[in-house]
This record gives sequence, structure tokens and C-alpha cells, in this order.
Amino acid sequence: MAEVLRFAQDDNRAMIPQSTFMILAPVDSARENELREMLASMNAEPGHADPCNKYVPFGKFDDLHVARFVLLDDQTVGDIAVYGVTPPQFPLYLAFVGDIDTSAGAFLEQLANECSAGLRSVFSCCVGFDAKDSSELLRWMKRHNVASAANYVNWRGRTVRRAKEDAALADAIQTYLSANGATVCAQPAREVHTSLRQFMRDEIDAGRLTLTPDPRTPITWQIENFLHLVGVPLVALVASPVLIPVGVIAALRLRALEKTDAELCDAVDQSYSHGLAEIEDRDVTNQFTAMGSLKPGIWRRLMAMVAFFAIDYAARHLYTRGGLARVRTIHFARWVFLDGGKRIVFMSNYDGSLESYMDDFINKVGFGLNVAFSAGVGYPRTNWFVLDGCNDERKFKEYLRRHQVPTQVWYKAQPGLTAVDLERNGRIRDGLEATSLTDARAREWVALL
Repeated sequence: MAEVLRFAQDDNRAMIPQSTFMILAPVDSARENELREMLASMNAEPGHADPCNKYVPFGKFDDLHVARFVLLDDQTVGDIAVYGVTPPQFPLYLAFVGDIDTSAGAFLEQLANECSAGLRSVFSCCVGFDAKDSSELLRWMKRHNVASAANYVNWRGRTVRRAKEDAALADAIQTYLSANGATVCAQPAREVHTSLRQFMRDEIDAGRLTLTPDPRTPITWQIENFLHLVGVPLVALVASPVLIPVGVIAALRLRALEKTDAELCDAVDQSYSHGLAEIEDRDVTNQFTAMGSLKPGIWRRLMAMVAFFAIDYAARHLYTRGGLARVRTIHFARWVFLDGGKRIVFMSNYDGSLESYMDDFINKVGFGLNVAFSAGVGYPRTNWFVLDGCNDERKFKEYLRRHQVPTQVWYKAQPGLTAVDLERNGRIRDGLEATSLTDARAREWVALL
């Protein structure tokens, strides 16, 4: 199946690269309960948004892939005391997060125009927001929009519209094959392709299907992306006389620190875990939000910054077509520094259960988990940053569950479809839009059906 899913596609085709936003603001403690009730009223079932809710009707936004409202209530803020540091007093934050097919500025403007009353009601529970001034909403959201330290997109350039059209086409073909499968499947692969291509054209002509051409890639984005692709390695090369000795010193210092790192991987309180489970596994895709404090000291912060920069670079230029390394179940993910780099929040949208999600990472890219998360307080002890750590499966899973926080409202534009489903649907369409296929490629394409 893996080979089939790599059915040839032009990765350089026109596309609109995705953008992100994250509105972050401290909650007014006097209105926390009111805010929680308001967020709960947005849901059709626990944690899962009603796309037509009165506050933010997510379903009306054609450019929105996934979104969430989450209260960043850190359950592990006291853990840093194991380093002799007095736990700071952090505010409870409200985060409004989304992944979109347009620019953050344009989408926030659309939100301000179409959801003004609802968003003003929500943000009125945050410190410093004036709900009476309707003109302030857009400016306030832009001021509170926080950039990610690293961001991952499963399939860069696949828009919400494209995903929905691909799914409708795949469903139409399955319906057609259910009625005509015996006749169609008796044909050679190239004739099957011809027959289904004619069926697609007939459905389009009858108005039952719409297949919109992919939009042109903005030239400014192409230039910026290319400069980033080549500029980062060039700067690293020029700076290597400084970076190499600093890297060696940092590696030795970090190795000395990790030998005595405290592990805080006790079993999670079951009532808390059950509360998290209430909003999980209600669809083929789940949300995940986890947060925690960085270990004290400049070396840990430097390690985290370098790790996230490397992840972001790889996700931007290398892992753009269906997988983060060998992990193919993540739709979108981000890492964000909070409170001046003292804490980190990680958010993702993944297929399957949390157990399978964690196993996928441990078994396929465990070294990456260690690099990305070992700067966090209490992480299972690593060995030279990449070894051990998450290989102790029990400790890692308890650590992750302890740092997880419930997402109050979560929306996904394509419920019921996994990342692999979306990829398969796209490749089915790509094959049908090709005027002809070789015998070998036609057989690969037919295997997708």
C-alpha cells in the first residue's frame, strides 16, 4: 500500500501554502467559569465543535482546516521545583488556534467581519479586551497573534476545497463501481482508467461534481521559500567556524546536565486521564495539546530553539507530502514558546488512538521525540539527547499524559477522513486528470480504488 500511495504526482504543481494563527491571551480569573460554559456551548459533543455554533460557526469558513479553543491550564507548573526553582505564577491562557489556506491577516479580518459578536463575547473574558469597542477586535487579535517556533503540515498546498472535492470524486467513483464493478473490473487497467475518466467528465457536465483547478502559487512565496531553503544552509556554512566549537561545548555541557536530570513520570491521576479520554476517539482523527516548563538554564533553551528551528526547516522543505519522517498520521502540528521561552505548548491533529500515536513516534522517530522534548522538565532521561528517553515506553507515556491538557473546542473540516484517505483521494483525482497512463502506472492507479 505504501508503494501505491506514492503513485506519481507532480510535487511542483500550483498550490496555496497553508498559514497559521494562534490568538493567545490571559483569562480574567473572575470570568473563567463563564468562559468555560461559553466554550462548552460551542460543541455538538464533548470537545467537538458544532460547525454552526452561534459564537464561531467554523463550517462557514472555506479556508479553515482545523481549529481549536483551548484553556492552557498547566498541571505540571510545580515540577520545576526539583531544580530548586520556585514555581512561577503563570496566568491561565485562552488560545484560539487554526490552520488555514490564506494569510493569517486576511483570515483574522474575515473572522472579525463575520463573527464579531461571538468573538467579542469570548474574548471579553480575557484580560485587556474591551468588548464595547467593536472596532478593536481585529487589532486586538493581531496584537495577540503568537508565532510558532515550528510548524508542520501533512500535505503542503492541499486546500480545504481541494480535499472536499477529492472526497466527493472518490465517493462518486465508489458508488459507480458498486453498480458497475463487474463490467469495469473485467477491463485492463488502462481501459478502467479511460472508463472512469469518461464517468468523471459526465458527472462534471451534469453538475454533480466540481473539480476546481489548483490556484497559482504566489510568486512572492516561491521566492521567499527558495531563499529560506538555500539561505539557511549557506548561513550555517559561513558561520561554521563559530557554530562547530559552540556546538561541541553545548553538547558536552548538555551531556553533563542530562546525567543528573530528574524524571517525573509517575502514573497519571486516573480521574484526570478519564476526563481527557472523554473528548478522544469520537472520530478517526483526534486533537492533542500538551504543555510544560523548560529545564532552567541557557543551554536547555538553546537546545530547544535549535531543535524547533531544525524541525520547522525540515517540515517546510523536506516533509511536505504526507509524512513527518515515517509518521503519516499527523494532519497539522505546532510547537510554541510561552512566557518568554520558559514554557512550551505542543498541539497536533492526528489519526487513530493516542496509544497508537505515541507508539508510532516511539517506534519510528524516537530520536526525534528525544531531541524535541527532552529539554522539558521531568522528561525520561536521555543519553546524548537522542538515545534512551522515550525508549522507556511506560515513562514516556505517563510523562506525556501528565502534560496533556483538555481541548475545550475542536473543529476539523473533513471529519471521517484520515491523512492517508486524503492522500489516496488526491491521487485518484490526479490519475483521472491525466489524459493517459502507461500500463504500469495504470495498474498502480487502479490499486487505489
